[in-house]
Amino acid sequence: MSAVDKTLDYCYAHTTPVSASLLAVERATHLRTLSPQMLSGPYQGMLLHFISQMIRPVRALEIGTFTGYTTICIAQGMPEDGILHTIEVNDELGWLIRTHLQDAGVDHKVRLHLGDAAQVIPGLEETFDLVFLDAGKLDYARHYELALAKTRSGGFLLADNVLWDGKVAGGDEKDETARVLRGFNDFVQQDPRVENILLPIRDGIMVMRKL
Repeated sequence: MSAVDKTLDYCYAHTTPVSASLLAVERATHLRTLSPQMLSGPYQGMLLHFISQMIRPVRALEIGTFTGYTTICIAQGMPEDGILHTIEVNDELGWLIRTHLQDAGVDHKVRLHLGDAAQVIPGLEETFDLVFLDAGKLDYARHYELALAKTRSGGFLLADNVLWDGKVAGGDEKDETARVLRGFNDFVQQDPRVENILLPIRDGIMVMRKL
């Protein structure tokens, strides 16, 4: 085992375990979906939970719900009167998402939208304190612009998977997603509307604060 792997294992061992409801989501995702690797997992989930607890967003937006794992993590950190709008393009996951939200006791905080985020976001009459971007990577630039326009000054946006299994930093030109994400990261780095930090956690999280 490499020193990096040992360090990560040590970090995992010294992180508060996730709730039983999230463990149930993880099990169900592996049993009922074809791409369980899309799940964020306990380490990243706890980070999102902490970020939500620190920011205490009254209004939040998640683009890419999947089975509801990160939805629960964010919602659990929000105040009781907070509302999280989450968008999932795959309507076949709707029943599974709703079940997980109810089991976790956060369904009263969440508004689930099934459809294309590019069509849903313009219709949301909200100003967001926190945005989590985790939908189709080829659409990141468009979703970023739509979400940024509805984020308050001082609000935070997070974009997941921006290292794409190391292919982005490694300069892989054959992988289209890696090329698109590299362009997205470069754009954010030069965007005068935000300040940002790229965290090498799991598959990479770009954290942005709107100025």
